[in-house]
Amino acid sequence: MSKKFKDTTVGQLLFGAASIINPTLGNVLQGVTSPKEAIAEITKADVSLDEKIKLQQLIYEQQNKEIESITSRWKADSMSDSWMSKNVRPLVLVWCIVVFSFAGILDSVESIPFQINNTWNDTFEKVMMAVVLAYFGGRTTEKATSMFKK
Repeated sequence: MSKKFKDTTVGQLLFGAASIINPTLGNVLQGVTSPKEAIAEITKADVSLDEKIKLQQLIYEQQNKEIESITSRWKADSMSDSWMSKNVRPLVLVWCIVVFSFAGILDSVESIPFQINNTWNDTFEKVMMAVVLAYFGGRTTEKATSMFKK
């Protein structure tokens, strides 16, 4: 079960900062479920442009810190002496692709009595998207970071 946005690090920081910057912003952000939605609500809020910019910058900075933290953990994994920590992301990616493909093939052959339930289809689609985005997004971030450091 995932955390609600207001319980995440970004959410807690956002609600705290919003209340300090302008109590109106704190009220505007009640019920938002994502950073994207929070930024949209901040943009529509009836507060000064300067206050909106401060809060939006805070959101972007915190999200970048979290992404950098994940990237640094993945870099540490790849530099580890452990075979498992170096290969867990590619193995999970391959496993997801194989299972997704196999289930899709079984589901499409009419002579095989196998059907993917819509609940599982939606769940697996989300897992697959998260794994692919995390793997390729993480690899892209690692490559970009190493290029900028050179």
